[in-house]
Amino acid sequence: MRRNVLAFSSVFILALATIEACSPDAPDIEDPVDTDANHDADRDVDAHHDAWIDLPTAEFMPGELLIQYEPGATEWQKVAARGRLGAVVAERIHTGAMRRSGAGSLERVSLPPTMDVAIAARALDNAPGVAFAEPNYIYRHTADSNDPSYLDGDLWGTYGDSSSPANQFGSQAAEAWAMGHIGNIGDIGNIETSDESNDVVVGIIDTGVDIDHIDLAANIWTNPTVVDGVGTDGNNFANDLHGWDFFHNDNTVFDAGDGDSHGTHVAGTIGAVGGNGIGVAGVNWHVKMVVAKFLGPNGGTTANAVKAVDYMTGLKQSGVNLVATNNSWGGGGFSSALYNAIKRANAAGIAFVAAAGNRGRNTDSWLFPNYPSGYAVDNVISVAAIDENGNLASFSNYGKKTVDLGAPGVRILSTVPSNNYAYFSGTSMATPHVTGAIALLMAAAPSDPPNHLAVRAALLDTTIPTPALQNKSVTGGRLDIASFLTEDL
Repeated sequence: MRRNVLAFSSVFILALATIEACSPDAPDIEDPVDTDANHDADRDVDAHHDAWIDLPTAEFMPGELLIQYEPGATEWQKVAARGRLGAVVAERIHTGAMRRSGAGSLERVSLPPTMDVAIAARALDNAPGVAFAEPNYIYRHTADSNDPSYLDGDLWGTYGDSSSPANQFGSQAAEAWAMGHIGNIGDIGNIETSDESNDVVVGIIDTGVDIDHIDLAANIWTNPTVVDGVGTDGNNFANDLHGWDFFHNDNTVFDAGDGDSHGTHVAGTIGAVGGNGIGVAGVNWHVKMVVAKFLGPNGGTTANAVKAVDYMTGLKQSGVNLVATNNSWGGGGFSSALYNAIKRANAAGIAFVAAAGNRGRNTDSWLFPNYPSGYAVDNVISVAAIDENGNLASFSNYGKKTVDLGAPGVRILSTVPSNNYAYFSGTSMATPHVTGAIALLMAAAPSDPPNHLAVRAALLDTTIPTPALQNKSVTGGRLDIASFLTEDL
């Protein structure tokens, strides 16, 4: 996969804010999302997107184009559209979520070797039956208890003001645990009463996750509709026992050869088993996590991101209690296809928690947008990274109108493959603290779950004012899980 840069006239500039891969103790890069002083989700999409006005260095798949057809497009119109370009179909995408929403099909097409992607997209302007055409952008991850690491002081991101150990700039998860909130169990003293049919489920859209990790295995979602390798939920994914790998197009949501440490690290922050005397504890000691892998060693594409988001939406629509997805990745220019997928997730009632990005830039500027955290959809929550002293991480994106809040994202210890643990830094690491908080709240109200938008509003309303985040985020504050859980929803 090589980097292509669109070079064309000023009216046709594409943007891609790539997100650096995270490595142990190395920051990832993401961009923030903010709203107004009332903490509304009314982002102005045009502030970051005007058809083809974005950054001039958008990274995308060479020789490929995504064509979104109108719902009523005929096969002749599709043939004619491809014929304008001399393109051939590489993949037809019409997910269950697309069909249920009434959307037309999406095609990934291969262009002639000498054709410029930007020119090809423009050639389909006003083509009959075509809603839009765009590059297939590339995205990358953003990772610049009695559990031993908690007791040793290594899990500062979960600490609270009066926990032991304590850190006022932690997420206050330990304060929530002290109140009895540890996840699906609901009550620390009543572990046997968990009803898995009502378990809160979180979707991890990322690299793969080591589902056999000793600190994660008990909290990995198992598809109850899969019997003897055959699914009965009608989602057309054969044996999606723990999720789906859209990068390899199979059901192996962990591939040792790909590394998959990033997704495993994210999963540990959300839901490493707590109270087991092993390793680390996640924000949720008990939760169910389903994996949609779309990032490989060199990133992932818009086409696969759309399928991953729609997969989670389909699970929700089939009755799975999926409350949020964690999206510790970003890059690309403004993708209408991905934007539409996130809107479908919003309509289904799923919170979309996204890393703000690791470029250290103000994403309020049209020059430095970050996606998907910058999309103007009500369910999007953009998360910046702070360190253990309450400072905005040097690598973290920020924006008074485009980043919602801060959370611990520097030197975060969590799970990595093969039963190991490592410190990562990045807005990738801040994001799962917020996703975990949402799951924790939803587990506390299993019989009468609040609307996901009310949850988002409460999350932003209960942040702790933080000087480093003033005028650099919508709320000017950092995550406070304990206060969040006491909100009357």
